[in-house]
Amino acid sequence: MNLRLTHFAVLGFLSGMLVQCTSPQNESTQDSPQDSAQDSLVQFVNPLIGTTKMGHTYPGATVPYGMVQVTPQTHFEPFFDADSQYNPETYAYCAGYQYADSTILGFVHTAFSGTGHSDLGDLLMMPTVGRPDLSSDSIGGPKFGSPYSHNNEDADAGFYAVQLDKHDILAELTATDRCAIHRYTYQQAGDAHLALDLNYNIYHHPEKNVWSFVRVENDSTVVGYRQTSGWGRTRLVHFAIRFDQPILNFGQHRETPMAYNGFYRRFNELEQFPEMAGKNLRLWFDFGPTESGSQIGFRVALSSVSMAGALANLETEAPHSATSNFAAYKQAAQSQWNEALNICRINPLKEEDKITFYTALYHTMLAPILYEDVDGRYRGLDQNIHVSDGFVNHSIFSLWDTYRALHPWMNLTQPERATDAINSMMAHADQSVHGMLPIWSHYANENWCMIGYHAVSVMADAVQHNIGGWDRRRALEIANKTATTPYFDGLGAYLNYGYVPDDLSHSSVSKTLEYAFDDWCIAKLADAIDSSEIAETYLLRSQSYRLVWDPGIQFMRPRLADGNFREDFDPMETHGQGFIEGNAWNYGLYVPHAQDSLIAWHGGPQAFERHLDSLFTMELDDRFFAHTEDISRDGIIGNYVHGNEPGHHIAYLYNRANAPQKTQERVRMICETMYGSGVDGLCGNDDAGQMSAWYLFSSLGFYPVAPGSGWYELGSPNVESAQLNVGKGKTLKIETVGNGLHKSKVNAVYWNNQIIPDWRIEASKLAEGGTLLFEFE
Repeated sequence: MNLRLTHFAVLGFLSGMLVQCTSPQNESTQDSPQDSAQDSLVQFVNPLIGTTKMGHTYPGATVPYGMVQVTPQTHFEPFFDADSQYNPETYAYCAGYQYADSTILGFVHTAFSGTGHSDLGDLLMMPTVGRPDLSSDSIGGPKFGSPYSHNNEDADAGFYAVQLDKHDILAELTATDRCAIHRYTYQQAGDAHLALDLNYNIYHHPEKNVWSFVRVENDSTVVGYRQTSGWGRTRLVHFAIRFDQPILNFGQHRETPMAYNGFYRRFNELEQFPEMAGKNLRLWFDFGPTESGSQIGFRVALSSVSMAGALANLETEAPHSATSNFAAYKQAAQSQWNEALNICRINPLKEEDKITFYTALYHTMLAPILYEDVDGRYRGLDQNIHVSDGFVNHSIFSLWDTYRALHPWMNLTQPERATDAINSMMAHADQSVHGMLPIWSHYANENWCMIGYHAVSVMADAVQHNIGGWDRRRALEIANKTATTPYFDGLGAYLNYGYVPDDLSHSSVSKTLEYAFDDWCIAKLADAIDSSEIAETYLLRSQSYRLVWDPGIQFMRPRLADGNFREDFDPMETHGQGFIEGNAWNYGLYVPHAQDSLIAWHGGPQAFERHLDSLFTMELDDRFFAHTEDISRDGIIGNYVHGNEPGHHIAYLYNRANAPQKTQERVRMICETMYGSGVDGLCGNDDAGQMSAWYLFSSLGFYPVAPGSGWYELGSPNVESAQLNVGKGKTLKIETVGNGLHKSKVNAVYWNNQIIPDWRIEASKLAEGGTLLFEFE
């Protein structure tokens, strides 16, 4: 037996057994039996958190790290405006859903969680009574959407349901790793139809759809693929759909005629022709008359490899009817979530924090996603088909965001998946014509978003957590190749000048600082395999941050190729000042591997403490971030921007300035004001789980200021106690004495009854399990 199939074969067997124990006529809209209430953590997950304003999360159904995200879309906003310029209104729809909207267009099967740019939105599907109108509205979106009310919407981990008011249809969705499970209850009699929109995209533009192809194999099975060119410029998604009810009639709508259609012009392709192809396809399926209460169910499987791969995924993971077995599929999905969430058990200081905490934990498990078929095959960066050997391939690496806390969280709590992630990144490099590690990769594509080469930080941090199962020597070779590719984003200039000159590359200070930290991580990786020459080279490179420090104004400042600092410079401005998504006040504090330099340059610990105080208490006027869409007032405290990643370490810098009580105070304040249990409970883009990972670490009382250093800075936990699974059966216990809602000051911290003298603890100790005790004043 192929070992890759065993988990899913067992899942299918269990689903079948569950169905035998469930009465189909009694489980139409009822939840299936769950774990006992005291053991179930799914009840504390609210996927609607972050679906308003800047959060950019999606509320639909998926499983932990699942390849399929079946989720509603509430508005179509094209990427370009009428003048073919970037349309800033698109930004709100990175996940295709905004809580303030009142219409659902349909349900897609792929979506990013919390990103600040986007792609995906594959296979939009929508049930209707009567044939759907497949023409486009004035901006190119579909017309077959339906009004809905949040009063009739239910979003849980692994399950989504909503009442579609237009045709009085109850939509219910759940998922397996590679499949979406749909069930629609038609509460009025009529002709049941379904729209399948292969034209729709998140971040749609006129050239995004390259080609779509569909085959109606028989009266229950439809297969096909779609190729798009967007953020991922060569992206293929294959699919297989299996309906529980026979298709009686079907057809297609083409928005624009094909310039050349060969001898296919002999046929009437618009109706009952089982082979459809084109750039902008919309399809309809007719299932005939239904009575009130009738149901239509189907399963949709995805594959990056082939239509045959999608069918194999479907037959392995979802072999049973969606209509009569929906409860079993839902229970299986929520059992997966409950098992995943059980890596941490908390006793919060207030009950609603359970929702905030476990939803944050949920959000950290939405990426990177599983990206291979049940037989281990996947499409690689070279667009060839590969088979994972000794690891499970993953995709969606938003590394500029996630190296800071998400990957350290995975390294600490899920070392086996962390190994898979590293091996996936190394496979990416092997398939890359550049020989480089991923920068921001998804779906067999490198989209080159943001700056730095932060996969090296993930690797260095894995070393400090004693994670095995990957070739460290090979990793160092790839890291060195990545860090010496001269045509990558100012890197050639960085190598030539020792910093990134502002007149040669944009975001020059941010690049210099991020490259410096990454180089330090490569040095740490080299140290781990006793490669002293490489370690010395990169340790020297890691000091490049010194060259963009201007002692005259005491800020990091853009430097030109002639060695002079740029004259027109405003340390408050977040746009066009040598920083990306930040300013000199917050991004200028990004030297996590050399905090002593920052402190000394600011005049010593007390002066540095005052500088940090100013950051949190001064006012950042709206005009300073008016042109930076990733920063909004919701995520700002003074001039500290928690709604974006570059400042996530800053509150912990007080520790090194001999003011740990201010780290404790600031961290508790950020947890309380920047996060919450409502839909607005995220103050900025969740960015594939980074924002949520910060909250998890900080809630438990420690944070990786410099991933790869081997140290966590200590803060002030906002839980009474917690137990965290750190892999291989080991448990990390967090205990507090005297903690309370309005108490943040910690007198002392103990590790296994031994006092910790300097407000930091080694990562290797936490990875071995033990008890971390915080004694409050």
